[in-house]
Amino acid sequence: MPPTIEAAVPVVTRPVISTSNSSSAVVQSPTEQATIGKSLVVKGEVTGSESLYIDGKVEGAINLPGNRVTIGRNGQVAANISAREVVVLGKVKGNVNASDRVDIRNEGALTGDVIAQRISIEDGAFFKGGIDIRKPGQDKPSAEGKGSNPVAINAPETSRTAITA
Repeated sequence: MPPTIEAAVPVVTRPVISTSNSSSAVVQSPTEQATIGKSLVVKGEVTGSESLYIDGKVEGAINLPGNRVTIGRNGQVAANISAREVVVLGKVKGNVNASDRVDIRNEGALTGDVIAQRISIEDGAFFKGGIDIRKPGQDKPSAEGKGSNPVAINAPETSRTAITA
């Protein structure tokens, strides 16, 4: 059996270049977002101080406080996620703790508990788990929040479902 090699994979952010009708190119400031591509598999803990777009597979934990984590259409995540904002277009199995919002788009699937100030679940999205809506600055569940029941939602194709505090 060949030896297994484990290495850190550097993620490069690139500036956005746009062109106008004239043939000059304008370089805009880069959006600080790293990408895990379709063919990449990450096992372990992902931490950092920039937003992350996942189109590959991640297993373990994702901890990006103050940043956005987007799970792309091809993304498959088996991890607990902690971030400012989480957008799910692919599949997530794990708990999500967002200091601002969680957005499950129409082709997205999330199985796990959600703690956030706001949550949005589009038509066709799948969600199975509990929802704990927190007010800004609230760290612990209130007495009213104890004993919340898990919710299973498979939204119909005809309307947008949004649950906010």
